Parts: sequence; C-alpha cells; structure tokens
Amino acid sequence: MSNIRKAFENGKAFIPFITCGDPDLETTGKVVRAAAENGADLIELGIPFSDPTAEGPVIQGANIRALAGGITTDKVFDFVKDIRRDVKIPLVFMTYANVVFSYGAEKFMSKCAETGIDGIILPDLPFEEKDEFQPICDKYGVDLISLIAPTSEQRIAMIAKEASGFIYVVSSLGVTGTRSEITTDIGSIIKVIREHTEVPCAVGFGISTPVQAQKMASLSDGAIVGSAIIKIIEKYGRDSAEYVGEYVREMKQAVLK
Repeated sequence: MSNIRKAFENGKAFIPFITCGDPDLETTGKVVRAAAENGADLIELGIPFSDPTAEGPVIQGANIRALAGGITTDKVFDFVKDIRRDVKIPLVFMTYANVVFSYGAEKFMSKCAETGIDGIILPDLPFEEKDEFQPICDKYGVDLISLIAPTSEQRIAMIAKEASGFIYVVSSLGVTGTRSEITTDIGSIIKVIREHTEVPCAVGFGISTPVQAQKMASLSDGAIVGSAIIKIIEKYGRDSAEYVGEYVREMKQAVLK
C-alpha cells in the first residue's frame, strides 16, 4: 500500500504546501516541523522553478526568492534527507516536468526513494504524457499523483482509474492563490472519481479559510493549502514557523468538523 494512504487513515487530511528555500532552508525545516507537529497529515514540498506555470503571484514570489537564495534540486534532496530524521508523515514533491527532465528522471526518482519522498505532483504533465515518468516512478515506489480539474470532464474517469497515492482535485480554473469564494461543483467531480477508484482525493487551489477547508473536506478526503501559508512565511520570514504552526492547527481542526 502507498505510504501516502496513511495521511487519510485518521479522518480528513490537511495538506499544507511549502516552497523549499523560502526564505532559506533552515526556515523551511522549522516550518515543516511546525506543520507536522500541529496536525499536517501530508506535506507538499515545492522544488523552486523559474517558470511555475500553475502558480499565482504569491507562490511565484516564493520561487523567485528561493532561487535567488541559491536553491538547487540537490540542496532540496539534502534537506529532505535531514528532515526525514524526525518528520515521519508522508512527503511529496510539487514541481515541474522540466526540473525532473533536466536532473534526469531516473536519478531524480532514485533520490526520491533514497531520501524518503513518497510521491510527486507535476502540474504541467498532461495525463496523456505521464508514461514519460510513470514506469520510473513505479520502479522506485514513488506515486505519480494525478490532478483532476473542472475542465477534465470526460477524462475524470480515465484519470481516476489509473491514479495512485491521492488525487489532487483542482477547485478552480486559473492559477494557485487565495479566493474569496469557490464556485466549482466539486461534489459532482468527486462523485465521478468515487465511482472509479478508492484512491483518496483532496481539494486544492484557492482554499485559505477554515470555512473553505471544512467545506472542501466535507466533499472529499481532505484540503490542500499553499498560498495562504506562503503569505505567512513572506510576512514573518525566519520567525514564521510559530505562525504557520498555529494556522495549520486551526485548519486541521476545521477539516475534522
């Protein structure tokens, strides 16, 4: 069984996203540990990329700051190896296909297995092209996590049938970022997913408040939050771990309601 399934074993999951190296890896380590200690069930770690097409201005800014600080993929792998000494919850990477291609897919996935990364999300990888990476992911036991968006329509069943780890349900069209309201009919998307797989699904893009998280988790198996956490890190910098911990605790309580 996928290690990622453990994130969904104790009720609804809360999944924070954190960009590695923003403002530096030492701070990222403190933030990851604070999130894990305060109820995060799985953490998405962003490997910075110069052209993060799925991201809005908040996470783009985090990527720019991290890259300007000298972050590399090798440094991220070393960082994961270090935090794995005490952070035991599932960890997945969120990055872009070019990062994996340029590093070498075989080398990248073997390092994921070696350092304790359980899965990878590549938002710019179309379902029809996942065979570029799927066999290598399977070889090293790394779940290639599928995304299903409001525009997936007739493809939802096809994507769900082949999903592993968990399914990332994109709540809104456009890029990541906080939204005052989520109007997509998430319930109908989840219904189709449930008809074709038992793989858990969590909703992300646009969630920032406990009310939104509770609503999305009530429809699915969990809620994913990125931009709202990056805003806290941007505001408090090297002192942000405490504030991220408080936010994660509040959001975890919300998804369990």
